[in-house]
Amino acid sequence: MSLAALAILIALLFRWRHEGFDWSLFATTFRRLNPGWLLAATVLGLATYYGRVLRWAVLMRPVCSRPNLWGLFSATAIGFSAIVVFGRPGEIVRPYLISLRERVPFSSQAAAWLLERMYDMLAALLIFGIALSQVEKSGANLSPAFAFALEAGGRTAAVIGFTCLAILLLLRQFAEPARKRLTDALKVLPEKWHKGAEELVCEFVRGIQSTRDLPSLILTLFYTALEWALIAACYIALFRAFPGLSSFNIRDILIFMGFVSFGSVLQLPGIGGGMQLVAMVVLTELFRVPLELATGMALLIWLFTFVVILPVGAFMLCHEGLTWQKIKLMEDRATL
Repeated sequence: MSLAALAILIALLFRWRHEGFDWSLFATTFRRLNPGWLLAATVLGLATYYGRVLRWAVLMRPVCSRPNLWGLFSATAIGFSAIVVFGRPGEIVRPYLISLRERVPFSSQAAAWLLERMYDMLAALLIFGIALSQVEKSGANLSPAFAFALEAGGRTAAVIGFTCLAILLLLRQFAEPARKRLTDALKVLPEKWHKGAEELVCEFVRGIQSTRDLPSLILTLFYTALEWALIAACYIALFRAFPGLSSFNIRDILIFMGFVSFGSVLQLPGIGGGMQLVAMVVLTELFRVPLELATGMALLIWLFTFVVILPVGAFMLCHEGLTWQKIKLMEDRATL
């Protein structure tokens, strides 16, 4: 997160602390939630994870042309549940489980995870850029401090987006020369780290080369678009379910989603939480929503786009005879 945005966030939190919090309004809002729209949000939230499975199956084609989709979904559910339970270190569980089940090198799945993150980052930055271009048309209120934060965030998004896009394009067109240069650069690392890093680079470049196949590239982009379309539909369902915010139109919801998506990419160091905090800031400062409603919506988004997979992951654990202790051991072993 840019220093300007972080400074403004700290100032806002300090102000909120001294303005008080109406717990009665917060609780009343949750009692009036629309169950039909919440059910739709649940289905859509879970569907986004299957979209990830379909894209992962394309990304791992260089090492496994026909992976088991049910096995990929199980690993995805358990992997994201591990993130809910253990935090960001749990990210390593999903590629590790997939490598075990499909009998492919772990480095190849770590590379697939990195590619997935880059595609998601580009999609989030694209949505954020669209949101920035539509803010003035939405009639939202922009204070000088918030306008400055948007400008700083826009510059940060542009730099990150162009960097990711340049890496993907250069490696796609000049994969072998890029691999040689990167592996030469890695020789400065200690010997115990050099081999693993070199293997990861080779697998990453190999994964990039798979997108030189036009059908694979089209499928990867299609599944990325599908995943984010499902996320957008989930957001719309949540706004329709939430009293006090159900009057938001589609453009306002997509603007809000753009900012939250950007916040989910730039997590707070070590603890995450960027998504929830950005949601609260945008609703209160941009759309002038009361803090109690903004806090409730931020909580709902976290539950229905992130925590919703936890019951499914827990079921998969029991079905496969695993425990959280074994998952923690997998995480520790994969990071060695």
